[in-house]
Amino acid sequence: MFEIESKKPEEITILTKKTTIKFNIEDSVIDAGLAVGKITGPGEFEVGDATIRGIATESGKTIYDVEVGGVHIGIIGGIEENLDDIVADILCTSSVRAIREIEPKLIIAMGNVDGMVAELKLTARTEKKLKVKNLDSLSTTKEVVVLN
Repeated sequence: MFEIESKKPEEITILTKKTTIKFNIEDSVIDAGLAVGKITGPGEFEVGDATIRGIATESGKTIYDVEVGGVHIGIIGGIEENLDDIVADILCTSSVRAIREIEPKLIIAMGNVDGMVAELKLTARTEKKLKVKNLDSLSTTKEVVVLN
């Protein structure tokens, strides 16, 4: 089980039993409280019980494919590059194009929620934190969650 929260539009935090990992998509920085400091840019990392793959985009930004307990979380913000490199059950984005291409089960809205739900013809629910038990606990119908 893990939780996802977001206190700023450009940040997603994943909380597991072993660690807390904060992703800043704007700055391409991961802060997991590691002794070596923050992680920047692309690469593959094991942090606690999370496997992180940072993928470089043509614009120099980094998007993330994070796997925790068999659930893949794509953290891309508004970036619409290198979408073929992301496989996500949960997608953290503000891009309707990315949602259509990746087809996640659950969308965590980062940005213009009203425009996104209108264009996708979905409704959004608001949560403080999203708790995920496992892959089977995700909804079978696509839904949008707003974290605040």
